[in-house]
Amino acid sequence: MNTVLWIVQGILALMYGMAGILKAFNTAKAKEQLSWAKRHSDQFVRMIGIFELLGALGVLLPMLTGILPWLTPVAALGLVLVQALAILTEHIPNKEYKALPFNLILFVLAAFVAYGRFVVIPS
Repeated sequence: MNTVLWIVQGILALMYGMAGILKAFNTAKAKEQLSWAKRHSDQFVRMIGIFELLGALGVLLPMLTGILPWLTPVAALGLVLVQALAILTEHIPNKEYKALPFNLILFVLAAFVAYGRFVVIPS
């Protein structure tokens, strides 16, 4: 189970890291590629990108370094919240149903890590 959790944590770190870098450091390109980003200010898109980058780092580094490993499941919960808000406040109200499967997969993966690191294999 520990190996599966590490693999999922790596996937989450990679996905959120790439998305966060795009939104935080290349907002213009993010606005071209992401329909929801066109409806928001550059500052808001950057803020989401920074949250995603922090989540990507938080889901991996604390357990990897052994420094405050309890932050890993907390970061995973933060990513669950990011996805829940994206689904409930952006994609469903704006009828962007094509985005939902990917968002739901990330939601489930982050929830799996949070549960796995809080309950199954606590840090």
